[in-house]
Amino acid sequence: MATLGPSGWWWRRCRWRWRLSAWDGSRVLLLLLLLGSGQTFEYLKREHSLSKPYQGVGTSSSSLWNLMGNAMVMTQYVRLTPDMQSKQGALWNRVPCFLRDWELQVHFKIHGQGKKNLHGDGLAIWYTKDRMQPGPVFGNMDKFVGLGVFVDTYPNEEKQQEAQKRRYSPGIQRVFPYISAMVNNGSLSYDHERDGRPTELGGCTAIVRNLQHDTFLVIRYVKRHLTIMLDIDGKHEWRDCIEVPGVRLPRGYYFGTSSVTGDLSDNHDIISMKLFELTVERTPEEEKLHRDVFLPSVDNMKLPELTAPLPPLSGLALFLIVFFSLVFSVFAIVIGIILYNKWQEQSRKRFY
Repeated sequence: MATLGPSGWWWRRCRWRWRLSAWDGSRVLLLLLLLGSGQTFEYLKREHSLSKPYQGVGTSSSSLWNLMGNAMVMTQYVRLTPDMQSKQGALWNRVPCFLRDWELQVHFKIHGQGKKNLHGDGLAIWYTKDRMQPGPVFGNMDKFVGLGVFVDTYPNEEKQQEAQKRRYSPGIQRVFPYISAMVNNGSLSYDHERDGRPTELGGCTAIVRNLQHDTFLVIRYVKRHLTIMLDIDGKHEWRDCIEVPGVRLPRGYYFGTSSVTGDLSDNHDIISMKLFELTVERTPEEEKLHRDVFLPSVDNMKLPELTAPLPPLSGLALFLIVFFSLVFSVFAIVIGIILYNKWQEQSRKRFY
């Protein structure tokens, strides 16, 4: 077998390096071409993602994901609530998200023994300022600050209408399960009796219960444009559900999901939550327009103003207020007595 001399070895190494650099150069060129064409790149953010085998999930402060209530980690999923009455569970990311543009893909499953309209209540996906706060809105607090996406499986308003022997007018009735979205600055309450209708940004019907194939939901937030899409038909295709421009969400909020059951129940399972950072090219004008915001809002949608509660008075401040109030009262009484005496003197002089 012929052996390569020093010159042959050097030539083979140089040729290999040239091939690598040429390949890297072609990748860079392709990247520049794609950026120039306005395409979006996405990068999985592991600190905000959840997937099997569910490492880093628990109740300790060192976990990336924290469980709350009846939520528990299984081999193939994280179960928020079992198919039992009066259960409540949640799963919250511990790391705040400071991405400007992102996409959250949620792989979930809702199933149970209940038949038609005998199941509930659904689950919610959150991007909010506060985390781990149990409450009445699908297991999370009311008057939250941020974004809530609700997979509602029980028609509360329809059942109330039936109980009152009333019917919807054409075009108003919604078919459940139903997905809706809500942006809140902390001033709005979620109306359970009307299934969140007064505050929803939009919604669509989503038949997601007891399916034999996987069900997915994606929330995309790009350039203050909120888009929610579904893949629930087993076709591996996204279909539009909600699209709202002008949504302003602050950075530094937390992702989470929660669920609750009442008299009716279901299994609410989260199989994965994968967050992708989207790199989007912006013009200088867009950079000026898309500066950071500090309170959630939606263009062309008036949210009630928040009135900050007055801070409690300290002991010294309370003492000073009482002291000066007493001094002012005494001063007013003295002035009143002096004026009254002068008035009496003038009255006597008139009679004489």
